Amino acid sequence: MGVIATMTQPAPHAVVLAAGAGSRFGGEKLLAPLRGRPLIAHIAATVAEALGTGLLSGAVAVIPPQAIALARPLDTAGCTLIENPDATSGLASSLRLGLAAVTRHDPHAVAALIVLGDQPLLGRGTIVRLIDAWRASGKSVRPRYALTPEAPGHPVLLDRAVWPLAASLEGDRGMGPLFAAHPELLVTIDVPGANPDVDTAADLHALQDDS
Repeated sequence: MGVIATMTQPAPHAVVLAAGAGSRFGGEKLLAPLRGRPLIAHIAATVAEALGTGLLSGAVAVIPPQAIALARPLDTAGCTLIENPDATSGLASSLRLGLAAVTRHDPHAVAALIVLGDQPLLGRGTIVRLIDAWRASGKSVRPRYALTPEAPGHPVLLDRAVWPLAASLEGDRGMGPLFAAHPELLVTIDVPGANPDVDTAADLHALQDDS
């Protein structure tokens, strides 16, 4: 039922955040190979599928300047590429740029799925659940993964009403602190499995070992 609904109602845009330096990894994190493909290619494939099936109505990807190799799979997936000249300042600047780009490309955009480029296990099922919960509640939605219930889950689906709050963000923080201060703006839903970040080489090796 949820999949059919996503085809007939307004769909969110994706904002892929892929401008981080990956300093804990040693640099070039999103180009590191995972199961025969660069890490970013896994997220790009998920976004491409969601675009192709109508789950998403568009996508932008925020990347560092002149990141040609990083840009290629995201461009192929159908993302509009946005360079962040201030990428080293942290996630907040990329989030603001991404939301501003969605607004420019579609002034009537209704929501934005904030996708982290270093979470290659993100699947279509989680996206469907988030969209269905957003449509049912009219609020922003965050997943809580069964295997990591204590950790803030991603991606987060931001309803258009909360986008202006991103203007106050600074550094390497997303919307988490704002939602902590205003819990009435957010719905948390339970989803199966896990969606781990790849922050270090050890994280990547753990995913390789699970394949």
